[in-house]
Amino acid sequence: MKTYSDYLSSFFPGVKVQKISVDAGFTCPNRDGTISTGGCIYCRNDSFTPGYCNPKERIVEQLEKGKKFFSRKYPEMKYLAYFQSYTGTYNSNTEYLRSLYKEALGVKDIVGLVIATRPDCISEVTLEILSGINSEVPVFIELGAETSHDATLRRINRNHTWEDVVNATENINNFGLHCGLHLIAGLPGESKEDILKTVERAVSLPIETLKLHQLQVLKGTHLLEKLNRNEISIPEYSLDEYLNLCAEIIKIVPEKIIVERFLAQAPPEMVVYPKWGLKNYEFMTKLAKLIKQ
Repeated sequence: MKTYSDYLSSFFPGVKVQKISVDAGFTCPNRDGTISTGGCIYCRNDSFTPGYCNPKERIVEQLEKGKKFFSRKYPEMKYLAYFQSYTGTYNSNTEYLRSLYKEALGVKDIVGLVIATRPDCISEVTLEILSGINSEVPVFIELGAETSHDATLRRINRNHTWEDVVNATENINNFGLHCGLHLIAGLPGESKEDILKTVERAVSLPIETLKLHQLQVLKGTHLLEKLNRNEISIPEYSLDEYLNLCAEIIKIVPEKIIVERFLAQAPPEMVVYPKWGLKNYEFMTKLAKLIKQ
C-alpha cells in the first residue's frame, strides 16, 4: 500500500516535504451565522493546531516558526503551507485570498499549498486563482466531506450536502487541482455499513487522496454536551474493531487513491473517547500486521 509520503514524492522526487499549518484567521459558514452557528459539533480547533500558529501573526511569521520547529530534525526539509484552521477559502474577497496564498509562497523553502476547506465554500473565482498558482507549484485541496449521508451532515451541524461534495470534487478536478477528501468514522447515528458506503461513494469521485480518522469526543465540544444530555449516541469502537474496519476500507480503496491517515491524535488531556493511547506509526504497524494475516 502506497503512503502519503510516496504520493508527495511523485511531486517532489528526492525531497523530504512537510506540511506547516498556518492560521489565517478564517471562520466557517456554520459558525458565523451564514448557515448556522456553533460549528461542527465535534470541532475543537486547538486540538490540531500547533502552538506556533497564531492568527494575530502574519502568515510569514507563522511559517518561519514552523520551519524552525521542523528543521531541527531535517535541515534540508522543504514545506507545504497548510491552511488548515477552519475553512481556508472562506472569504468573499478573492483578491485577499490570493494575497494570503502568495504571501505563503514567498517564504523560502515553501514549495506548495494545502488548502483545507468545505465543499460549499470554494467558488470558481477561487479555483481560477488556485489553478494559476498550481501552474507554478502544486496546490492540494483537502475537502471536508466527513460523510456521504445528508442526515448525518445535518446532525453534526455541517449543513452542506453530499451533492455539494460531488460538485466540488468535479469542479476542482476540472481546474486541474489535486483533491483529497476528509472523512470521519463513527459519527453519531452511523453504522459500519454507513461508513463503508461513504468510502465507496468517495472513491468513485475524481480524488487523489483520502484522510480518514476515528471520531474523537473532546472536552469543550457540543458533541460532549449532547452525549452527556443523551441527545445523541455514537458507536463506540474498540481499537481492534476500528483496526478491522480500516482493513475493510483498504479493500475498497483503489490503488490510485492514497490514504493519508487512519488515526487522529488530539492532545490526550483533551480526549474523552476513545483513549487508545497510540501514535499514528504504532497504529499503522498494527494495521499492516492485520492485513498480512
